[in-house]
Amino acid sequence: MRTVLITGANRGLGLEFTRQLLAQGLQVIACSRTPTPTAGELAALATKHPQRLRQQPLDVADAEAIAALPARLVAAGVSHLDVLINNAGVLVSGERYGSMRAEDLARSFAINASAPLLLTEALTPLLAQGHAARVLCVSSQLGSIAQAGSYRSVSYAMSKAALNMGMRRLAAELGPRGISVLAMHPGWVRTAMGGEQAPLDAPTSVRGMLAVLARVTPSEGGRFYAYDGSELPW
Repeated sequence: MRTVLITGANRGLGLEFTRQLLAQGLQVIACSRTPTPTAGELAALATKHPQRLRQQPLDVADAEAIAALPARLVAAGVSHLDVLINNAGVLVSGERYGSMRAEDLARSFAINASAPLLLTEALTPLLAQGHAARVLCVSSQLGSIAQAGSYRSVSYAMSKAALNMGMRRLAAELGPRGISVLAMHPGWVRTAMGGEQAPLDAPTSVRGMLAVLARVTPSEGGRFYAYDGSELPW
């Protein structure tokens, strides 16, 4: 059975990825910082799909937890991964010029940029055992240097730009091994992060990203796409 691991799976886009991939018949390993086995929408999905959904605790800001994850997965019987979705992210609200905090920058880079790189590296042996394995890094149009035009969400924008560079390097390393890697802008989505004023719903965003992911090849890795399939400038 094809197996996918998703970070930040307990809400927002991560939860919607989980929902749609379960509907496609995949086995899902849903990672979140504090899994709730008996409460919430993810728990309800686990009850509905007890054989195909596993919850796994993972704080992506903890490098030691990332390093320990592959051994935990193997011990639980996971022999391969076909898809890795680096979805977990953080956005600091209300940033203004002159009031930036070093701790916000450090946390943004740790979660948004470093964690996807470290996690992909740690899980490469399992991805190498997968079928036409793919890695999706959920980025943001705010990480596009070419389109930068304001000071808003600086730590988020900078860390997503760093993620994009990491993803390009991963694609160069993993493409020759048959593993496709790409970054995607999900659009401005109505989630806890995106807010209620966002024009796009999570199901539409995720359907679009999964459609792009399904058709990408290793030679096309290292590109930056929007959820609708359009390519974005770096």
